Amino acid sequence: MSKLTIKALKERAEAMEAQEAFQWLKGLEEEYGETVKKLADKYYKRMEAVKAEHQRLQAMMSMEYEAYSEGYQFVAGIDEAGRGPLAGPVVAACAILPPGILLHKLNDSKKLSALQREQLFDQIREKALAYGVGIVDHETIDDINIYQATKKAMQLAIENMRIQPDYLIIDAVKLPVPIPQKAVPKADANSVSVAAASILAKVTRDRIMDEMDKVYPEYGFAKHKGYCTEEHMKAIKENGLCAIHRRSFTKNFVQEEVLGGSMQDS
Repeated sequence: MSKLTIKALKERAEAMEAQEAFQWLKGLEEEYGETVKKLADKYYKRMEAVKAEHQRLQAMMSMEYEAYSEGYQFVAGIDEAGRGPLAGPVVAACAILPPGILLHKLNDSKKLSALQREQLFDQIREKALAYGVGIVDHETIDDINIYQATKKAMQLAIENMRIQPDYLIIDAVKLPVPIPQKAVPKADANSVSVAAASILAKVTRDRIMDEMDKVYPEYGFAKHKGYCTEEHMKAIKENGLCAIHRRSFTKNFVQEEVLGGSMQDS
């Protein structure tokens, strides 16, 4: 049988799992020499990276496993997106993942690129046992304050779930709901369920702000999502406030005449 070309070896290896490819290529080193040895090393590094990722995700499941050990079955993570922006809603999400699930690169949404969030958003919705999203608009934020609006969005997310959770892991907020819960600072970086919720909330809110950009293109919402950037502040100075700006967030630095000049949009 004729030897495979290096190109053919690479194509065949790429179709395998990293560990399988490494072991196969190691068996060919004597026949093919240094080129295949270097190729095998590449898959060894990839194999080690996969192992490290599995270990990271297993560590992020510790709070979920603790809850399972206490007899809880539907352990949900809750997180929000949009507490800080000057415009738009606050969005919360609640997610129950199957025990032991490994979603590659799952992490706090702030540590991921927009593309990674979009990819994981689809995977989470497909594989979650249940998930829910809650949205509270800018007017309600102004009426009840952002902290209360955040809790309201989280409660709505729970209500919108197909399966009601029997235990909650929440990113540093205690909710007035009759469900046992654990409020943990930075839970989105330390719990797979909360990380999943953070991605659902972030992508949902980003998509809302992308739509708002079409309605109010002069503000650049698709780029900064309503946060207090230099570009956003310049747009407010030039155009005043639009209908989705949070008046309670902007009253301290927007002059009265600017505020008044935009009230026709409200």
